[in-house]
Amino acid sequence: MRYAIIPVTPFEQNCTIFWCEKTRQAAIIDPGGDVDRILEALAQEKLTPAKILVTHGHIDHAGGVAELAARTGAPIEGPHEEDRFWIEGMPRQSTMFGLPAVKGFEPDRWLQAGDMVNFGEIELEVLHCPGHTPGHVVFFNRTDRLAQVGDVLFQGSIGRTDFPRGDYDTLIHSIKERLFPLGDDVEFIPGHGPMSSFGEERRYNPFLSGKYG
Repeated sequence: MRYAIIPVTPFEQNCTIFWCEKTRQAAIIDPGGDVDRILEALAQEKLTPAKILVTHGHIDHAGGVAELAARTGAPIEGPHEEDRFWIEGMPRQSTMFGLPAVKGFEPDRWLQAGDMVNFGEIELEVLHCPGHTPGHVVFFNRTDRLAQVGDVLFQGSIGRTDFPRGDYDTLIHSIKERLFPLGDDVEFIPGHGPMSSFGEERRYNPFLSGKYG
């Protein structure tokens, strides 16, 4: 599996493209905005958009979903239905953050823990990891030991929990009980900032190694 990271929106959110080298089918994860840039990246690699995947319903991650789906015809999968209120409130989010007006959307498939997402010959496991939002999901490719974790975990930090229905203890549980057991060798792409590994964060992240937690 190949991947590319495209920072989008004023929040520099890591829109991620995963693709199957054999079939050139791609999954676009968290197209928060700047849809033309995302389409240009797909065209440069001669990729066919097969799925639009959403980790959670915040506008910097999901603000471009409706437009990208309309322009590509790709089905939308995710997040977990507990984030429905965030997606339905997308127009209100755009006003709150002073961003261009965006539309909400109805996923073709709400995701749950244990679901699988397939495109080309690639399979991603779905983990429900609430805390930052109640319906946040993570996408994990077991073969390549790579995860897209959205705003659950960052290099040296963790997701905010001060938004509606966020919860600090739930977030820490999601990281320690659902992500770290996948293995220290797993690299992850966060929703913002540089990549890291679960091992590095387990050992050195101050929120998870005991300094702040």
